[in-house]
Amino acid sequence: MCIDWGVSIRGACGALRFDTSSFHAKSRRTDRAAVERRIKEIAETRVRYGYRRVHALPRREGWVINKMKAYRIYGELGLQLRNRYPKCRVKAPLREDRQEAHGPNEVRAMDFVHDQLAPGKKLRVPTIVDTHSRHCPVADPRFACRGEGVVQTLERVCRQIGYPQTIQVDNGAEFVSWDLDLRAYGEDVLLDVSRPGTPTFNGYIEAFNSKLRSEYLNARRHRRSDQWRSDDVVMDPADARERLDAWRRN
Repeated sequence: MCIDWGVSIRGACGALRFDTSSFHAKSRRTDRAAVERRIKEIAETRVRYGYRRVHALPRREGWVINKMKAYRIYGELGLQLRNRYPKCRVKAPLREDRQEAHGPNEVRAMDFVHDQLAPGKKLRVPTIVDTHSRHCPVADPRFACRGEGVVQTLERVCRQIGYPQTIQVDNGAEFVSWDLDLRAYGEDVLLDVSRPGTPTFNGYIEAFNSKLRSEYLNARRHRRSDQWRSDDVVMDPADARERLDAWRRN
């Protein structure tokens, strides 16, 4: 109309009853194809991330994308992980199988063991195991251990022996927290999260925790009673940490 009738934009919009701000508005929509490519790349490298964690990574890189759009793209590309095996025992499809460690300090596994002090107060013990050498660099008992506590324990270890390429964890609230995720992202460490209900996916740390409980934690009690032995009474986390370190070195 502006060209054919020689009128201004304001006059043309007034004749058509069209808001001039809508005429001048520019689309801010991101390139969907580029977003799809980036989400697919993340899903291929971080093979057990759900859509929430996949959505967080492009946001850190500066992409403008909300959670629901990431969810729609995630579903349309068929990237959902199947949490259950079919009844016919056919293996459920995954994006990629878990890789084995080919050397020390490549892959570490983390988990928790629960215990209590002699007065009855509960302890949580974060444990870390190198899946190649089976070496446990630390066992750090605490009264409470959330995401920031896991980061502190991990950094205590990594200051001595360095960061691994991958850390295998389960779906506990401490391991899927933003504190651990941000720290791993900053150090370029892949968090390999097991699917819910599959403890065998993290079998190395489960085996170590079983040995820790049978050889040390349960051995501190009488076999036929629940009384603490007088020579092995643990009163605080610092004492428990010293005893665990002594057992770990042996």
